[in-house]
Amino acid sequence: MPQSPSAPSAPSAPLAPGRLRLVIVAMALGAFAIGTTEFASMGLLPQIADDLGASIPQAGMLITLYALGVVIGAPLVTIAAVRIPRARLLVLLIALIGLGNLLSAVAPSFGVLAIARVIAGLPHGAYFGVASLVASRLSPPGRRARSVSLVMLGLTIATMLGVPASTALGQSVGWRWAYVIVVVIAAASTIAIWRLVPEPEGSGTTGSIRAELRALRRAQVWFGLGIGSIGFGGMFAVYSYIGEIVPGVLGLGERGVPWALFVFGIGMTIGNILAGRLADLSIYGTIFAGLVGMTLSLAVFALVAHSAVAGLVLLFAIAVTSQLMGPSLQMFLLDASPDAPSLAAALHHSALNLGNSLGAALGAAVLAAGWGLLAPSWVGVGLALLGLVVAAWSFALHRRRVVAEVGAEARAETEAVRVGA
Repeated sequence: MPQSPSAPSAPSAPLAPGRLRLVIVAMALGAFAIGTTEFASMGLLPQIADDLGASIPQAGMLITLYALGVVIGAPLVTIAAVRIPRARLLVLLIALIGLGNLLSAVAPSFGVLAIARVIAGLPHGAYFGVASLVASRLSPPGRRARSVSLVMLGLTIATMLGVPASTALGQSVGWRWAYVIVVVIAAASTIAIWRLVPEPEGSGTTGSIRAELRALRRAQVWFGLGIGSIGFGGMFAVYSYIGEIVPGVLGLGERGVPWALFVFGIGMTIGNILAGRLADLSIYGTIFAGLVGMTLSLAVFALVAHSAVAGLVLLFAIAVTSQLMGPSLQMFLLDASPDAPSLAAALHHSALNLGNSLGAALGAAVLAAGWGLLAPSWVGVGLALLGLVVAAWSFALHRRRVVAEVGAEARAETEAVRVGA
């Protein structure tokens, strides 16, 4: 098996707990860089629009374009890099993310910034897909979802620390510095992954595009992608416009945006940790809990957000419930396509960012129609409910298949007893 430049030999999974923690920290640092660049733009839309001569709905399209970069890049990059060892690929992907953010930081016009955001998004899905696969393969049984959630914890901590900090910096000295911070973090992550992350056995480096494309033959893979792309759109319909909602509805002013982002980030972090533990017990149960909770939280937010305290509490609840689905859907897709895990895991992030794009675009549409700053919340309710319908359909088919398999096994045992008699 080809080796990572940092590892002289491929270790047998699982790794020792101490070594596994270092590996997860290295990959989570890359997730922190990605989370910061993905969400920082949302809190700086007014500054970007003012500096580059765009309207708020036009600036909101930067979020959509980044998300579309993820949607397109996840399958294309994964397939193109199918013969590259997974640990080495992680180094290349996080370095490319740094390059895309460097271009964002120096973009001279809105058009160049739009292109830069697409470029920055291209490696996003492949990075999380490969990192999740590596974390899962290096972990002991019964802790796979927890390890995946710890890698994803870098993203949610970014929403708690990286995004508010970069937003505050961007408001103070210029939005471009938010992307400069990401470049620095991505550089540190590149070095950490190169030095610490080994190449796991059975990491999914098949060397065959056809083998990876087999994932698309499985119905449950498409159900998982549907749940993510529709259900997660509910959260992004609100989060994408938090820079407008916090001053305009909660009444906290522009300086309240970083604090609202901090509260949201705490909620995402707690939700991610809970999801890792709950998904090891029941993947479907955790997905259902997330979708139902998000539906209720978004609806109540739309009703009480004019109170600053109530609005912040509900933003926290939206964040917690939305993140229950993250690690759960990642494990759902890994298990749904065991013979092609790299593509399935990467497509998870295509789905989430399709939800990002869908939520941001629909939110922009209702804002442009003049329906008010709380209209995106009701869009989010509708998307979360649709995601719940898709999840219920998936579960019904899953139960039918399980019942059929159990019946077939029972009939086979009965026949074996009859023949033996």
